[in-house]
Amino acid sequence: MGSPRSSRLYNEDLAPTSPAQRTWGTYNFAALWISMAHCIPTYMLASGLIGAGMSWQQALFTILLGNSIVLIPILLNSHAGTKHGIPFPVFARAAYGTLGSNVPALMRALVACGWFGIQAWIGGQALHVFFRSLWSGWPSAIPGTFQGHTPTEWISFLLFWGINILVIYRGMDLLRKVENWAAPFVLVMTTVLVWWALGRANGLGPILAQKGKFATWGEFWPVFIPSLTAMIGFWATLSLNMPDFTRFGKSQRDQAVGQVVALPTTMTIFAAMGVIITSASAIIYGEAIWDPVILVGKFTEPWVVAVSMFTVVVATLSVNIAANVVSPANDFANAFPRVIGFSRGGLLTGVLGILVMPWKLLADPSGYIFNWLLGYSGGLGSIAGVLIADYWILRKSYLVVEDLYSEEGIYERWRMSGIVATLLGCAAAWIGLIVPSLRPLYDYAWFAGFGVSFAGYLVLARAHKARSYESTPAVNG
Repeated sequence: MGSPRSSRLYNEDLAPTSPAQRTWGTYNFAALWISMAHCIPTYMLASGLIGAGMSWQQALFTILLGNSIVLIPILLNSHAGTKHGIPFPVFARAAYGTLGSNVPALMRALVACGWFGIQAWIGGQALHVFFRSLWSGWPSAIPGTFQGHTPTEWISFLLFWGINILVIYRGMDLLRKVENWAAPFVLVMTTVLVWWALGRANGLGPILAQKGKFATWGEFWPVFIPSLTAMIGFWATLSLNMPDFTRFGKSQRDQAVGQVVALPTTMTIFAAMGVIITSASAIIYGEAIWDPVILVGKFTEPWVVAVSMFTVVVATLSVNIAANVVSPANDFANAFPRVIGFSRGGLLTGVLGILVMPWKLLADPSGYIFNWLLGYSGGLGSIAGVLIADYWILRKSYLVVEDLYSEEGIYERWRMSGIVATLLGCAAAWIGLIVPSLRPLYDYAWFAGFGVSFAGYLVLARAHKARSYESTPAVNG
């Protein structure tokens, strides 16, 4: 068997991490999640649920439960990254085949491209308001409109997009440093915004007194279930590709503790801040403003607007690169390892992020939650079901790492049991879009996709036992 380095399945960006590269400790993983959770889409989650009619208690309960549920597949898939030092697309080669792994990798990558576009648009809007705070004539500096937005909005968007690409080209170590200082900075500045909202709304009393429109459980349930699924969908992307980060972890304890401590707590706390600020805006301005960029734009003091928008830019930059570039860059590199490395994969992600037209996805909060988040969660849940069934049930966490990079090793090129199980899961999750009587399955999209693919893979894989299982020590299944 030839050296993995000579294989077309290998490049330096996909290679297992060396001991010297394993520099991420508990704080680094906690800071990663704090930075990713402290983003405008998290804020919009809570305010979007309130806009759908939930009370603040119902919105926070839905967010906490959804993030606690998605933490389970996140931790299960994170294990492989730390144990074997491999990124997500290489991890997927065991369940899908060395070439078949491109199916889940590219599915996940396309979702990430959409997210990259959304975050880049939000960051661009923040830059636009920031520039306006410095020069009041900025919005009308160039006449005309395109797609309903002014030329200066497009310039701000492309400028923020370019900053993301610049950081990508500097690599993972710069990312770690950005996350470390962005996390506490964003938390402090959001706390200041909450303090302002409470002062203007005369304290928490009027905010907490606001009621949702669902008086009974029967009225709440039809909105709760798709909302819960959307909350899981929010981090369903990271539930697959956390090995991209945990491969740099010093130990399993470091990555697990950092994630358990930071994810559910930070998401809920930051969402609570969004609830307070959004509810306060309804009292202060007579309407609930779910977009913080628009809200801050109503402030009259230029320095307040400037500092607030700089905070939004920092928050959006840190989460966009960590959550929406690292994985697709590796995924595209996995598909074309001889042509695309991490940097080129990141650039391709950025280009596709523009083509998804994120300004349209963010035009309506209900579309953002109930179409975008809910829709793709079914496909990603289907992938998670296969990965977890393969790694934990069939292989008992045992992998022959060298063979994951070899076309002549024990892993098949196309593992059809994984691909077919994923397709079955997707069909179960999305059939409700076509057959109205099965619409409840779509409301449970992530759960339906995960359950069907998990069970389907176990049946199919055991019916066709592969060489990769025959070569696995008996103690490991």
